[in-house]
Amino acid sequence: MRIQYLSHSAFLVEGSKKLLFDPFLTGNPKAKTSPYDLNPDYILVSHGHGDHFGDALEIARHSGATIISVNELALYCTRRGVKAHPMHIGGAHRFAKGLTVKLTAALHGNALIEDGLSQYLGMPCGFLVELDGKTLYFAGDTALTYDMKAVIGDFHDIDVAMVPIGDNYTMGPKDAAIAVRWLDPKIVIPMHYNTFPLIEQDAEQFKIGVERDNPGKKVFCLRTCDVLEL
Repeated sequence: MRIQYLSHSAFLVEGSKKLLFDPFLTGNPKAKTSPYDLNPDYILVSHGHGDHFGDALEIARHSGATIISVNELALYCTRRGVKAHPMHIGGAHRFAKGLTVKLTAALHGNALIEDGLSQYLGMPCGFLVELDGKTLYFAGDTALTYDMKAVIGDFHDIDVAMVPIGDNYTMGPKDAAIAVRWLDPKIVIPMHYNTFPLIEQDAEQFKIGVERDNPGKKVFCLRTCDVLEL
């Protein structure tokens, strides 16, 4: 399995299927990838804010990918002429051999701004993905929530957890470190930081603290377009 960090909270995960998470590329000062260079099978969108929904519609149109998200956001995408699979928090679906996606709770907002108006698109979410025998947890934008222990960490053997550390809009490094303890993943990838001044963080200090307090765990502070092979 290959995990490529596209910056902010955008990842391309390649195994038997190609999964694209929160593809904010156009207008992203850190991004180096064109949305037209991506041809995923599925696009997983955690919520409708512009720095996560991003280029999802354009990528879905040119690639034929199916967008996976909460019911309201998925139906919005369908109305705009792309394929989408609606789900909701706690629900899981087997999309293909070797690929199951479950939606997890996230404490955040979920609206898309169009023509200066805010359109509510249901609840935000995270994703628990089983792909080719590996379990990935993509937290999305969220505060620290005890679901990370009682619903996710206690019942799933997580190989990789992608967690936000930017603070202000999501949990910051201190709460993210608690999340790591509760989730108990083998590998941690921090995300949603340093894209804008308001969410600047020292990811290396986060790495040092997490690895010191959780022996055996590895934190990878990926730079834009870096690849992690599992």
